[in-house]
Parts: sequence; C-alpha cells; structure tokens
Amino acid sequence: MPPVKLDTSDYARSVDNGKAKECITSALTGLETIEPLVRSVEETPEPISTEVQGTIPSWINGKLLRNGPGKFEFGNTHYNHWFDGMAMLHQFKIANGQVTYMSRFLNSDAYKNNSEKDRIVMSEFGTLAMADPCKNIFQRFLSRFEMMAPTDNASVSFVKYKGDYFVSTETNFMHKVNPNNLETLEKVDWSKFIAVNGATAHPHYDSDGTTYNMGNSYGSKGAQYNIISVPPEKTDAKDTLQGAKILCSIAPRNKSHPSYYHSFAMSENYVVFIEQPIKMDLLKIVTCKLRGKALSDGIYWDPKQDTVFHLVDKQSGEVSSVKYHTKAISTFHQINAFEEDGFLMLDMCCSEDGQAINNYLIQNLRKSGDALDEVYNTMSRVFPRRFVLPLHVNGESPSDQNLNTRPFSAATCVQISKDKVFCQHEDLHGDDLLEYGGLEFPQINYRRCNTRPYRYFYGCGFRHLVGDSLLKMDLKDKTLKVWYQKGFFPSEPAFVPSPDAVEEDDGLILSVVLCPSQDKGAFLLVLDAKNFEELARAYVPVNMAYGFHGTFEASA
Repeated sequence: MPPVKLDTSDYARSVDNGKAKECITSALTGLETIEPLVRSVEETPEPISTEVQGTIPSWINGKLLRNGPGKFEFGNTHYNHWFDGMAMLHQFKIANGQVTYMSRFLNSDAYKNNSEKDRIVMSEFGTLAMADPCKNIFQRFLSRFEMMAPTDNASVSFVKYKGDYFVSTETNFMHKVNPNNLETLEKVDWSKFIAVNGATAHPHYDSDGTTYNMGNSYGSKGAQYNIISVPPEKTDAKDTLQGAKILCSIAPRNKSHPSYYHSFAMSENYVVFIEQPIKMDLLKIVTCKLRGKALSDGIYWDPKQDTVFHLVDKQSGEVSSVKYHTKAISTFHQINAFEEDGFLMLDMCCSEDGQAINNYLIQNLRKSGDALDEVYNTMSRVFPRRFVLPLHVNGESPSDQNLNTRPFSAATCVQISKDKVFCQHEDLHGDDLLEYGGLEFPQINYRRCNTRPYRYFYGCGFRHLVGDSLLKMDLKDKTLKVWYQKGFFPSEPAFVPSPDAVEEDDGLILSVVLCPSQDKGAFLLVLDAKNFEELARAYVPVNMAYGFHGTFEASA
C-alpha cells in the first residue's frame, strides 16, 4: 500500500485578522481502500470473549452500545447509499477489565420483509425498491403512484426516552430495544403521539430527564419544523412517548423546500434550530416513486441562501423574533451550546458546502486508487467553529458594529435590522487540525458540560471518507492531542467519566477501530482521556462494518 501523501502544490491559505485560516484546496493521494468496512457482515447474537491487550481500568463497568449499517444486499438486489444498509446493533460489555462482544440485526419490518422475499422491498434514503416482479405489468404500473412508505430501519443511533433505550433514524419509527441482549422489543411511531412525520436521532437531555428533539410535519399549513419535548416520567411500565408535546412550530422560509437537518443545539434556556441550505424539494420527494428515483434525489444544496439560527425558549416555547444569519454552511453535528454574559455560544462542526450527504454512495466508499482519491478530494472538509449570538438585541442596539464584547473572541455579530443579526464564526482549532482533515463525530463530557461552559471536545479526524484518527481539542489554547495509526479507522469516540473525576477530562475514551487490510482486525480501543495515551485494546474475533453513533451505559 503506497503511503498517503499531501499534495502541497494545491495547498492555500488566506489571512484573516492576522491569523492563518484554511482554504481547503489540499489534495491527498494514495488513499487505502476501505471497501471491507462497508461489506455485509454476520451477526453475533451470543456474547463472545475478546482478547484484551493492555489494561482496562477496573472501575469501568458497563456497555458501549453502537448502531450502524451491517447488511447491504438481499438476493440480487443491493443498496446504493451507505445510510440504507440494515441496522446492526453492537454491544461491548466491559467488566473487571474484560470485554465481551455481541451484535444483532434490528428486527425491523424492513429487515423481516426483505429477508422473507430475499430482495429489497422497502425503499430507503438512497435506494428505490423495485416493484414486485410477480405482479403483472398493470399492477406494477399502478404501484408507482403509491406513496413511499417510511422505513423503520433505525440504523443511526441509540437514544433514551424515560429511561428506556431506543434505536432511531430520521423517520417517524423507532424501536425499543433491550440493551442487555439487543433484542428488538417494540416498534414505536412518533405520529401516534404528536403530529410529526419523524424526529432526529440526536435528542438532547436536560438534567431533570426531560428530552428535547425536533421533527417535521406536513399538513394543511405546509411544512413545519417542530420542537418536541418528552417528559422524564412514565405513567406505567408500557409507557414510551406518552406525554410528548410540541413546544412550538417554525415555518420554513420556503414551505415547499424546507431544510434538511440531522441534529440541533441546546443551551440552558434555549433550543437552537439551524436552518441550513440543504433543501428538500417536497414535490420531487412525494413523486420520487412515480419518477423512478430514490428519496435522496429530492435533496439539494443551495449556496445562495444564508444559514439561519432560530432560538426557542425551552420553557415558554416562544420563538425569538431575532434571526441570526451567517453565510451558507452545513452542519450535521453540534458540539455544545451555552449562555454566558448575555451571549449564546454555539459550537458546531461546519462545512462550506452541503454536498456530503449525496457523496456517501456505497459505490464511492468501495472505490480504490485514483478514483477513491478523486472522491475524497472533491469533498469539503468539516471544521469546528463557534458562533456568538447576542441575546439582548433590540431596536436600540447599535447597528453596523460588532456586538460581541467577549474578550479573546474573534467571532463577530452585527445587527443588520431590528430582527436580523449577521454572525461570522471563530475557529475552534489551530492550524494543526488541517493535517488531520478536519473533525467530525464530536463528543464532550455530556453529563457535566452539556449546556455549560466547557474546555474539551473529542472527535474523529477525516483524512479519508471515514474517520482515520481520534482527536482531543483543548479550547483553552486550541491545541490537539491525537491517536493515529496508519491503516486503522476509529469510530465516534465515547467519553466515560471516572467515578472520582475532578477535572473535566478525567475519564476514558472508547472507540471501535476497524482495519480493512486485516481479516477480523477490529478492536475496542481504550484511551486515557486526559493524556490520550492508549491503555488497552480488546480484539474482536469477527468482522464488523463501520458504524455511526452510540452511547455508553454504566452498570448500576
């Protein structure tokens, strides 16, 4: 395998406020194929032992739960997009310095129906299911006029409502699961409780257990963005989403072309919805089956539109009349948000364009050589940024001057009109992050720091189409700590605080690492979160596919 090289002839910088800033035109060559990371794998429904090398601290006891696609074809039919693969649930159980591993496919209707017919019968984000070949020509023709049924293939993450675990995607369906054995327990439909057609797989949690989320609705008033709250208490043992309510609804700027969003941000008093220029053409989406196109065909990037931040009061549901604009950026994952000195700090991973969602075709992920290099080098990099939003803007606020009075902050916010503030970000990184291809899959010490000022965040570096390093960012001086080993591809880090933690970063980082050049080369990596030194690996004697998100559940 030839070494990965940086083509410095394509590297450019610009200067802003005397500081070097990235202009992402650098190219990488000689990327290693990752085709084995997006292959179908077998489930491991009973716990198996792993081989631990190094020492896992005895205090960590619990389960790392992970979710992601694990099956990409049925019979002679195959999925087109990485997001389409059938959900596979993973569990790493850690106790007394040892680790067991198990995995199961989510027993969704999509998985069961596809398996029974041995072909893809349920359409997914990037794959349109073909009509039943057993039907006659007229029946197949009529089937094109039927509305596409939403999938229940909940392959994105593990989420928690009222103390129970669910696996979620972005449709109206979730599945309640047993974290102890990964058994699929119950299919739950958001639309049976509130008038939404889906919800994100990235809810936020208040300290009292209240859960917040977002979901779209499509009705007589057109498309609406809805802020959702779910109470922490159960009314009975069978309770799932009972008591969920819509705090408020926000109308899109263009009701027939609402924004796509993967997540949102939350501070102590506000939910922050980021309306970005990744747009959904609803006419194309509702006619995709008729046109013989996948749902993804209706999603596009409009760089001529601003990105707009909407603030919603969590208690009253009141939507701020002040809208905070910035240039066209896209974001999939927020890092944190907190209020201080009359400002709301909004930290998130941002890209200069919104094409990434359509770049993760399975055919792209399975490329090699120059073709793989070309896919990577045409994608925009993702970097952590901070926006500073002034909370007390009114008609008397000075216009055409920076309202950001926070010391040592390079972000700007200028009032353009009574209800409009234009914001420019500051970077949450130094120049060394350029070497690691940016940062995604951000994580913090959530229980301690969510909605509060914080110092550290963790993520994956992206010198490939998937994460190829683990990064720790110190916001105090914007310095990096890095775990990197050539040929290994770590997943989203999970931070686990130590039981006697004093400092914010006292704890461990867990990440599932895959090696495409080795058969059964996966392992659970354990790092000391403070110094980012490797403590242990737990080798898994089965093959795994690269996954998306997860969570750690500590044992009682």
